[in-house]
Amino acid sequence: MSHDPLVLVSIADAAIDLVVSRVSESAAQSSLEVDTKSSRTDMVTDMDRWSEKTIVESISAARPGDGFLGEEGTSRESTSGVTWVIDPIDGTTNFVYDLPGYSISVAAQVGDTVVAGAVHDPVRGERFRATLGGGATRNHESIRVSKAQDLSTSLIATGFSYDSDRRFAQAEVLTRVLPLVRDIRRFGGAALDLCSLACGRVDAYYERGLAPWDMAAGALIATEAGATVAGNSGGSGALIGASPGIFDSIAALLDRAGAHSA
Repeated sequence: MSHDPLVLVSIADAAIDLVVSRVSESAAQSSLEVDTKSSRTDMVTDMDRWSEKTIVESISAARPGDGFLGEEGTSRESTSGVTWVIDPIDGTTNFVYDLPGYSISVAAQVGDTVVAGAVHDPVRGERFRATLGGGATRNHESIRVSKAQDLSTSLIATGFSYDSDRRFAQAEVLTRVLPLVRDIRRFGGAALDLCSLACGRVDAYYERGLAPWDMAAGALIATEAGATVAGNSGGSGALIGASPGIFDSIAALLDRAGAHSA
């Protein structure tokens, strides 16, 4: 069975196409069934579960030997060497409140390496794609990170944990970072934060506590657009992505600020 990244990203796109319209139409509907997971603020909806199930079924029909790792519990070992990492709605809080910043994220991994990724933003109608070594696109047009060189004039995106104690610590980190950069943005979804880095809407992004499905596709897209992306080894530290001209500066600042332990 083919491991060609171009084939895999096309399969990811086709699977997302099956759910993107219904996800968009369902945002903020009163009929949504909303539960919680790790905390009272960590929400999951019936649409998250339906989206993951539909994506898994679509890919399984085309590639029955592939494995899966999904945010909503799908877990299957691969016999083909390819594992799909799925966030059926990244930014569920935004989705529930009908705010921009949620997306559908699907990545294909061969061994430990992500080789293809697709992130679709239903609100903006934007489709981000990347293949390992093949560059990154938004709506089929090539994208690149910003040319930022000065951390003090750079726009930085971040995110926060659902755990209240960790949020408190992350807020303290923010007080050490904010005075030394242009400003901070918190959009609410790691996948689109990384895509925003990829297309130059922000100059850097950091967050601790990301799961594989939060970052698999977005990190590849950012890297293929020229970003330097590092960290989050085993989820223990912060993931940092930045335009190359400021990566060392933001990494040093975050280290001093305690971002890897907050």
